[in-house]
Parts: sequence; structure tokens; C-alpha cells
Amino acid sequence: MIIGDIADSLGRSAESIGSTVSEAFFEPVIRLGVTGLSRAGKTVFITSLVANLINRGRMPQLVAAANGSIRTAYLQPQPDDTLPRFDYETHLAALTGLTPRWPDSTRAISELRLSLRVQPTGLIAGLRGPRTVHLDIVDYPGEWLLDLSLLDKSFEAWSAETLTRIAPRDMAAEYLALARATDGAARLDEPVAKALADRFTAYLTAARAAGFSDCTPGRFLLPGDLAGSPVLTFAPLPRPEKDSRGSLWREMDRRYEAYKRNVVKPFFRDHFTRIDRQVVLVDALGAIHAGPQAVEDMRLAMADILSAFRPGRNAFLTRLLLGKRVEKILFAATKADHLHHTQHPRLTAIMQALVADAKSRADYSGAQTAAMSIAALRATTEDTVPHNGGTLDVVRGQLLETGRRAAFHPGELPQDPMHLLGPARGGQADWLGQDYAVMAFAPQPLTLKPGEGPPHIRLDRAAQFLIGDRL
Repeated sequence: MIIGDIADSLGRSAESIGSTVSEAFFEPVIRLGVTGLSRAGKTVFITSLVANLINRGRMPQLVAAANGSIRTAYLQPQPDDTLPRFDYETHLAALTGLTPRWPDSTRAISELRLSLRVQPTGLIAGLRGPRTVHLDIVDYPGEWLLDLSLLDKSFEAWSAETLTRIAPRDMAAEYLALARATDGAARLDEPVAKALADRFTAYLTAARAAGFSDCTPGRFLLPGDLAGSPVLTFAPLPRPEKDSRGSLWREMDRRYEAYKRNVVKPFFRDHFTRIDRQVVLVDALGAIHAGPQAVEDMRLAMADILSAFRPGRNAFLTRLLLGKRVEKILFAATKADHLHHTQHPRLTAIMQALVADAKSRADYSGAQTAAMSIAALRATTEDTVPHNGGTLDVVRGQLLETGRRAAFHPGELPQDPMHLLGPARGGQADWLGQDYAVMAFAPQPLTLKPGEGPPHIRLDRAAQFLIGDRL
């Protein structure tokens, strides 16, 4: 096994060196990872980003688009033949059809290559012709990213942390009762193990629907062809005073380690370590609506996410000897179109505060991190309406459930983010004296002019941060 691991590692190192040399001297490749926490809209983000890079009329904050350096952009076959292709055309048709709808979310990893012909600017503009820069977009579920935090945790540590964290949550009561009533020292009984795994999966599903972020193990929610396998048939348990070979606890421990070895590590090795730019999409408004516990859970999840990255600059020798590092990480609060623009700076400040602790560690390691509020596809328009003798800033859109148009005001976000983070860290059950609402809007019918991509909010600024320096 050790010899096999060494050979595999050497083979991948040689492959990485060849790729690094090729990229340095021929056609550069930007490998952009896109993931999202619980319903953050990553399918819409990727679709709109690609559409707006192909038709750049709405991208003034992307410098290479504004100054004409990008001559053209076009899709090409992706380099990884074993990965599903991101179904860009189908998703774009869903968003821009006569009766637009939100596209189905992806449930596994996928990839898309967009190639850009870029004319150099500045002193060398007249000496060199256009070059090709490949943007490889890797789409993967946020639950898979959170799983990386399990690699450094034993089953005992993960169980203790999980049981403590979920104890205050109503949706966890049924599972916790079953776990406490189960004797981990008893001999393994497969129906008991399956019942525990099924109940824990039901809790994870309910927690994600309620706006909580840290829903690990992620494959419990997206099992694919692993459904029903022993590697997904474990759950957190209190440590018994004694356990022996063949006990339920010992078998749960073994399956947890198998999950890390056979599911988490291959993703980390084959995909995650090859990413050099990353965007993490976050439904911060949904977490705020869910309450202080969901906001604190999101803050902790972001810290776990940043701890999973290998941040730093991708200097040539660094990439050659140590492999790729994540140079830039963007945390983006999505659905900014659910707020009037006057509240966007407050949402951005909340995002910056949520990632502040973990961000300082990444910055120290040489990676650049940023937080902003965006809407990859704008589904609302803004308005001001009379209210209690004054006026109220609202957004108008078509409600997803009923199809009728409505004006919406979600509540006033605080100017000081600590008015949210303080109660969240203090464990408050709800926001005292405040009420934050959310609304599900359908995409609006679009009439796009030639050269224009779908309307958005600050998608061009996100693109400038993530890839602008390489164009």
C-alpha cells in the first residue's frame, strides 16, 4: 500500500510538472472552483458568468472586457474526460426562455472550459498577438467541501462535536433520542446501524432546509451510487465506556474512516488540490432569516472551509515543487437583488464580518480573499412605496409559488454587523425586536440586446477579482 501510494504520488507530481510547464510557456489555464452553501445558486452563477463572458456588454468592471482586451470567448471540450460536462446550454435556455425558470441544481461534480482570446496591453501590445487563456470552471457541491474538515478528525471527535452542536436544534431531537438510547458497546446489528444512518440523514436534510450550513457528511445528502452502502451507514454516537471488536461503536468508527479514505480523500486528491481560484457562494439572507443559530453555524462553516484550502501564491517554482495553491478566494453573498441597493453595503459588511477570523489566516498565507454581495441573475426591479406616512425602499418581482407580482421589503439589515454576529455567537434563539424575511422570486422574462449577457449585480466585479489579473 505504501509503495502504491508513493508511486501514485510520484505519477501525479510528474503530471503536475508537465501541466505547469505547459501552462507557463503556452496557453495559461485558470482553474476556478465554484461551490455554494445550501441553496446559494451556483448553477445560476456559472451559467450567468459564462454567458456574460461570451457577451460582455454588461461587464464594465472586468477591465479586460471594458478595454477590449478580450477579443472573443468560446466554449471548448473540457480537459477532464472522466468528469460530466456542466450543462451550460440547457441551464441558459431555462433562464432565458419565453417562460424562464430556475435550472435544476447539479448534484455532483462537473466541469466546463471557456477559452478567451486576449490581446496583451501596455508596452508589449504591439510586439505580441492575441493569446488564449483557458478558464476551467469546476462545479462541486458545498457539502463536499465541508467534508474536507473531517480529514483531521477522528470518529470520536467528530461525534462529540456533532452531538454538541446539534443539541439545541429542534429538528435533531428525534435522532438525538435514538442515539442516546443506543448502546454503542453492543454487538453490531445492521438494522440498528441503518436506522441510525437514516435518522441522521433525515436530520441533515431538515437542517439544510432550515438554513444551517454545516451538514456533514455531505454524501449523506448527495449519495449518488453510494446510496445504501456501508460507507454511508454510520452516524455520530456517544462514546461508550467500553467497546470491543465487533461492537456497533467500533464498526461505526471503521466506516467513518472508510468514508474519509474512499470518498473524501479521492475528491481532495483528484479535484480540489488542482484548483487555483475559488468562489464560495453563500445564502446569507437565508441564514439571517433562519435565526442567530444559523448565522453562527454559517460563520463556523466558513472557518472550516478556509482551513481546508492550501492558500498562497502560485509562483512558478512553488507550483513545480509543491503543487497548486489557492491564490484567490471569494466569499459572495448571493441574492443581492432581494434587497434594495441601499442595503447592499450592509450585506457586504455582514459577509466580511462572517469571514473575518478565517480570512486573516488565509491572507497571512499569501492568498487574497474578498467578500461581496452579488446577484448572478437579477430577478427583481427596485421601487419606493408610501409607508406609514413616509416611504419604503422595496424590490418587485414575480413570486415563485403563485406567479403574481409583489413588492417586498426583507427588513432593515443593521449597519453594524456585530448586531447580528453578537447574538449569534451568544447563542440567542431569535433576533430580539427584529424580523428578517425572505421571498422566493422567479426569473423575469429577458429581452437581451446583441452583445449583452443576462442582467446581474456585481458579477463583473467578482470576475475581476477572480480572474482579472490573468487576462
